[in-house]
Amino acid sequence: MSVLSNIRAKLQNGERLGFDDGVALFHEPDLLALGQLANELREARHGDRTFFNKNMRVEVTNVCVASCLFCSFAKLEAHMPDAHTMSLEEAWKELSDRMDDPPSEIHVVNGLHPGLPFEYYEELLRGYKRIKPDVHLKCYTAVEIHFFAQLYKMSVREVLERLRAAGLDSLPGGGAEIFDPEVRKKISDDKATADEYLDVHRIAHSMGMKTNTTMLFGHIETYEHRVDHILRVRTLQDETGGFQAFIPLAFHPDGNGMKNLPAPTAVDDLRTFAVSRILLDNVPHIKAFWVSSGPDVAQIALRFGCDDIDGTIVHETIYHSAGSGVPQGLTYEHLVRLIQEAGRVPVERDTFYNVVKEFPKASVGEAAFKVRDRKAKKHLAVVEPVRSLGGKEIAG
Repeated sequence: MSVLSNIRAKLQNGERLGFDDGVALFHEPDLLALGQLANELREARHGDRTFFNKNMRVEVTNVCVASCLFCSFAKLEAHMPDAHTMSLEEAWKELSDRMDDPPSEIHVVNGLHPGLPFEYYEELLRGYKRIKPDVHLKCYTAVEIHFFAQLYKMSVREVLERLRAAGLDSLPGGGAEIFDPEVRKKISDDKATADEYLDVHRIAHSMGMKTNTTMLFGHIETYEHRVDHILRVRTLQDETGGFQAFIPLAFHPDGNGMKNLPAPTAVDDLRTFAVSRILLDNVPHIKAFWVSSGPDVAQIALRFGCDDIDGTIVHETIYHSAGSGVPQGLTYEHLVRLIQEAGRVPVERDTFYNVVKEFPKASVGEAAFKVRDRKAKKHLAVVEPVRSLGGKEIAG
């Protein structure tokens, strides 16, 4: 029996996969067979549904005391070239300028700025809620929350309580990087440790908050480090149940301290998505963050275990600082098209995965039609049954 067949048998028997299984999955030579297994698990949970949302990103400051080797976004001091910190009015304008077609979610991530008062972060949230009271604020990574607790001499719980009172709704997953202490010491030694990162999420979950989590892959880590990372996420999820999505993030080398390393290939991306879905039996969603992998790979990932492609985003700068050539945002229509062309059902969601709008599955690929028919969206027509007078279904 092949290694993959043995793992499939374990899953069919209800056995939980362990560390050695995870490493074996990463070494599986048949990528398509690996993807098929991940796809089966994905479809068992979600069928053909693929989720996306109307969101926007705001990075209010790139000033950061941390010196992560993989980061092309942060500037160590406020006076350095290209360092920026938005005024509150500038940050709020990012939303007010888009109120003709507003997002349902704002995702805020920043550098670790040592010179801003805590009230800045509270008022930022209040201002967004004043502009759009029902907007969901998914803001400040666990690394930021830990930094706030240290800088402003509060407990993590106190930080979260004050931010929630100001309008915080959930936490994003950024800052996880790789949990292995030796790797983490080399690439991001001067920010929250893996245990500190996970403890912020543990406390947030205990307060009833939902969060996401990530993994930065394709740099100096090994397959063993990736499996260890994924299983640590699974262990905390067993304890709290608070993670909504796991998001593998591909390393981008341009403009940072690891610029001599190659970026991971599309095959590595797809393999990592698939293994994540297979191992994480308790996390509902695996997200293909299209800014990280690119829209094309994210589209293929919908057959390799992923059921979420993120959202419109509007204005992303962190990956673009590292040389990402993808757009800074995608239109709502483009996301729907990507999902339909992958043979999936596009589902606009809110942050908690409640359905906002579900679209039809395309009957055939758009390339089967002439350009004028594609523009008229005739390729999206859904074949409905035609009923006879006797109530018998006749294919229409």
